Amino acid sequence: MSGLGAAGYALTTDTHPRGGARLRYAQPQPRAIVWPLYVYGDTHLQFVERWRALATAFTRTLRDGPGWLEIARPDGSRRRIAVYYQEGFEGRGSKGSGIVSDAAAITLWCEDPYWIDPTVIAVHREAGSLSDFFVPYPTVSSSQVLGATTVTNPGDVVVWPTWTVTGPASLITFTRTRQVDGKTVKESFALNPTAPAVGHGALLAGQRVTISTDPPTVRYQDGSNWVGGLNWPSAVLWGLDPGDNAVTFQLDGSGPGSAVDLSFSPRYETA
Repeated sequence: MSGLGAAGYALTTDTHPRGGARLRYAQPQPRAIVWPLYVYGDTHLQFVERWRALATAFTRTLRDGPGWLEIARPDGSRRRIAVYYQEGFEGRGSKGSGIVSDAAAITLWCEDPYWIDPTVIAVHREAGSLSDFFVPYPTVSSSQVLGATTVTNPGDVVVWPTWTVTGPASLITFTRTRQVDGKTVKESFALNPTAPAVGHGALLAGQRVTISTDPPTVRYQDGSNWVGGLNWPSAVLWGLDPGDNAVTFQLDGSGPGSAVDLSFSPRYETA
């Protein structure tokens, strides 16, 4: 088998006046996996039945969407990748093959070259209980910030998380802070349920909205499209870099039951 290593990249470069070149951008390319497959049966008809069933199962990925190729290791860890059938399910065509057994070297095409962990990582933050301003003495409880936290991406490459927000909330803001060339850079996006493009009003207790960063989509719990509620054009639906990421969850107008759930599957270069 082949194609289980690191992804291939197309490099965009600029010629350097003193010789050589400078890397401008690296674009990961689709992956091709060659997978040897041996099929046999106790009789010719049993072999043919199995051969046909496998051929149908692989080629239907071109009609029904990709299948999953999953590799499990002895320690229980697993990595999987979405695959389409490309070619190779023809058999050896040699004397004696195709009677009760045959072999094929099928090529599987992967539009996303990275392997993912099928175990989803989830981060949950919920508003604490609010306190009475006068009891037992004048106090203030936050109705805005759910919390600044560190989200760790154990994978090799950037992941694009999905957010689920549970009301009450009148404005939803997510911010990531990172260091770029020695400078502190903040990227954020905000969702306003009261925006004219949405026309809903503030999220009430128990109402939910889901924000996906790849592809960018915003769906209310009834399936309606809320993408117009994002603060375009300044919104940056950021991903999580490998390692630790400083993230802030902020819900204006939060109260008991307000919560944020972030989920993602780590992505890896190799199987």
